[in-house]
Amino acid sequence: METGLTKWIIVATVVLCTLLELIDTSIVNVALTQMMGNLSATQQEVSWVVASYGIANVIVIPMTGFLAEQFGRRNYYLFSVILFTLASMACGQSTNIWELVAFRFIQGIGGGALMATSQAILIDTFPPKQLALGQALFGMGVIIGPTIGPTLGGYIVDNYSWPWIFYVNVPVGIVAAFCTVLFIRDPERIKNAIPRPLRDIDWAGIFLLILGVGSLQLVLEQGEREEWFESAYILAFTAASIIGVVGFIWRELTAEQPIVDLRVLTKSRNLAVGAFLSFILGFGLFASVFVFPIFCQRILGFTAAQTGLLLLPGALLSGFMMPIVGKMIQKGVPQKFMLPIGFGVFFIFSYWMSRRITPLAGESDFFWPLMLRGFGLALLFLPITTMSLSGISGKDAGQAAGLTGMIRQLGGSFGVALVGTYIERTSFHNRVALLPNISLYDPETQQRVQGLTASFVAKGASLMQAQQQAYAALEGMLMKQTAIITYGQTFLLIGLFFLACLPLVLIVKRARPGEKVDLNAAH
Repeated sequence: METGLTKWIIVATVVLCTLLELIDTSIVNVALTQMMGNLSATQQEVSWVVASYGIANVIVIPMTGFLAEQFGRRNYYLFSVILFTLASMACGQSTNIWELVAFRFIQGIGGGALMATSQAILIDTFPPKQLALGQALFGMGVIIGPTIGPTLGGYIVDNYSWPWIFYVNVPVGIVAAFCTVLFIRDPERIKNAIPRPLRDIDWAGIFLLILGVGSLQLVLEQGEREEWFESAYILAFTAASIIGVVGFIWRELTAEQPIVDLRVLTKSRNLAVGAFLSFILGFGLFASVFVFPIFCQRILGFTAAQTGLLLLPGALLSGFMMPIVGKMIQKGVPQKFMLPIGFGVFFIFSYWMSRRITPLAGESDFFWPLMLRGFGLALLFLPITTMSLSGISGKDAGQAAGLTGMIRQLGGSFGVALVGTYIERTSFHNRVALLPNISLYDPETQQRVQGLTASFVAKGASLMQAQQQAYAALEGMLMKQTAIITYGQTFLLIGLFFLACLPLVLIVKRARPGEKVDLNAAH
């Protein structure tokens, strides 16, 4: 365990690296249009800039425990920081879309390692009784990162150009590399460990992980754009993901030296439940961040920077709450009492948002619901994380951190994919339901069209042009009303999903600070 100034330098380094990795999951979203123009790319092609990073993340995250033990954690962490930094520079220098996609994949390999390894480093940096405090600091990066990404990206795109969303990583990466060399040390078990010979490495597990989880992430990232199972290549990768995931689970449960030790899930009930709750947390965190900016920008006409600034106070509240919640856990407040409150708060936030989405909504309408979201996330992330990892140490801690990190990322991918599909399908049904209300045979509709036509004629349009513009305006009103109804229903659905998960809390065993878990004996 580190003490004094060294401990806090390590904390600052790993939290900053986690923040960087997660900012990069969302910062590019606001720059895609500019990339399309500068790199002569289609919308389908530029979507791979986002997808390639996510695919690399979920492949690498579960393997970080093994890679840190094999090559030394400090060496692996330093390599990941340098790889992430160099790939960020290369992304900014890209001259065509597929070059950028390739460098984003490399950046995702480095970034995925940063998040999971950072969590393992904090577990070894703080004594067991201070685990909640260490994970609170880690949680600040996890919650704030995806939220400030659009804010930072919007500011950079509005004032500079898209390559700068990657260049800003470079100076931070250089500082992090120096701090890693000077302050981060390997624990004794890693120093004394003998690396596995190449022939003993679980190559089959690595292949099945890449095939299964990589294919699953690709399906989730690209499915909506390809009309899901109407696309032959989505069908092919769905089949590959099923074969790969099933084969991976079987292999990792039976191999003597697995690349990802899934047996830790069977030996700690709290870790198994916590992994599933991490999926739910990822679902809610990423789905709500995905839906809100789309509504604000497409329906209310906000800029990316305005939307990001709306999300920022709630994210900062989460960050502020993390150490407070950590202290509460450290003093013995049970996580299983905090989790129902967190789920309930998130349901109230979602229901509140579903009522605030109106044609006349402004920035002030969303401030308090988003603050409530930040409060709820603080009551979910930290209890879930400390409950999952409490009592787990050594190489098992790295395995557990990698597994929960991967599952949280997959939860986010599922959330974005399912919510995106729900919005698309529900919008169609809501539009059909509203159409009878604007029939051209309806007197009120005729009066509205006549009023719009007169308005356009008064502005200088011919009668025919004015009628066409009136019908277009009427269609715009219909689409806006359809979108408002759909987004309100979407937030309500997210809230009901959290409410339905409340019974899971009943099977959580209380995890006390400093308690050891025997991973050599199953429950």
